[in-house]
Amino acid sequence: MTDRSEGTTPEAPRRAPVVTATDAVAADDWREAVRAAAAALVAAGAAGEGYPEACVRVVEENGPYIVLTKGLALVHARPEEGGLAVGVGVTRLASPVEFGHPDNDPVDLLLAFCTPDPDVHVGTLSALARALSGGLADRLRGASGERDLARVLKEAVPDA
Repeated sequence: MTDRSEGTTPEAPRRAPVVTATDAVAADDWREAVRAAAAALVAAGAAGEGYPEACVRVVEENGPYIVLTKGLALVHARPEEGGLAVGVGVTRLASPVEFGHPDNDPVDLLLAFCTPDPDVHVGTLSALARALSGGLADRLRGASGERDLARVLKEAVPDA
């Protein structure tokens, strides 16, 4: 028997994020790279069909601020633009692309994420930031193939 106070509802169990990994992705420019990274979330069922274009618009409207550090971009859009579930993905490019960032170009590694609501969005962003400050980018670059990329990302953000 469980003990619940009257008038309260049990908290929904937190689900682990959907994790995707793609390796050696060919992209001619940053738009193709962003679309590829976001499309992996769509393919995994974490984002809606329009999410890749929403992610491209983020950069078109705000510039290359998503290029957080040398060679790494954080691909995302607002939850209402297609986040169906918590999803995180890594895309490693076959050849780096330029985003137009003055210090951190070219980009060879893209982390993409989506969430269904703003609160989860902030939490997922925080989890990714902690993982990046703990050396996630270097571990991803050192991974050998998609399985290893997915394993490293899952370990870094097990419950985003």
